[in-house]
Amino acid sequence: MVGAGTDGTKTPGRGGPAIVLVRPQLAVNVGMAARAMANFGLSDLRLVAPKNGWPRTDEHRDTAVAAAAGAIHVLDGARVFPTVGEAVADLTAVYATTARERGQGKPVLAPDEAMAAWAGPVAAGEARGLLFGPERTGLDNDEVALADAVVTFPVDPAYGSLNLAQAVLLVGYEWRRQSAEAGAAALPFGAVERSPPATRDAVLSFFDYLEGELEAAGFFRPDGKQPVMRRNLRNIFHRIGMSEQDVRTLRGAVVRLVEGPRRRGG
Repeated sequence: MVGAGTDGTKTPGRGGPAIVLVRPQLAVNVGMAARAMANFGLSDLRLVAPKNGWPRTDEHRDTAVAAAAGAIHVLDGARVFPTVGEAVADLTAVYATTARERGQGKPVLAPDEAMAAWAGPVAAGEARGLLFGPERTGLDNDEVALADAVVTFPVDPAYGSLNLAQAVLLVGYEWRRQSAEAGAAALPFGAVERSPPATRDAVLSFFDYLEGELEAAGFFRPDGKQPVMRRNLRNIFHRIGMSEQDVRTLRGAVVRLVEGPRRRGG
């Protein structure tokens, strides 16, 4: 299943830091982590001693593929290692993600800090990676000890438990946002261009028409408050920052209210 927002005509992003899932327990989380990686152009997925092995060819494989929602290139490219040490052997720097303070005296970084620090080295060709622990227990202390620094998330301390794929998603997002090589960090689309701003002449003409009709309808009462009421009314429209189309639409709406329904066919 491929989700909305997927453009099959474009080549998936490749590169970025390696995502190392240590002893992942659930096939669905592997698939969701692959999807999170693909969202932000990451492609190097490494699995350390996954439960029941990998690649799977049974219903667990089907579960992972479904959860990946089209990020099959990440799943199919995943490499499996028996130990964390072997999984990170070719990397020049490793960060460990954890929700708990480990007392190891390592630098503690937020995801944006971590990925900003890595943007230059990875763009220059260095291989770096992040460790993510098993769903239930997280990384053990010896695994954290292999890392240069700890990455943790500014979660609510009352509920700091992140799903494995959620943690990968947060790091992937910050990589995309901070990475110099991801000039693609721009949003995939922008706001639809509005009509040009209305000229002051058009705005004042609308005010004159609107206020004339309101006065005829007895809106400005008592007479002594009319200047203040006019200013308040005008300021409402000034705050909108009206476009040419806005003025035309509003004027047409008032005309219809004043003149009543159009005759059918008119």
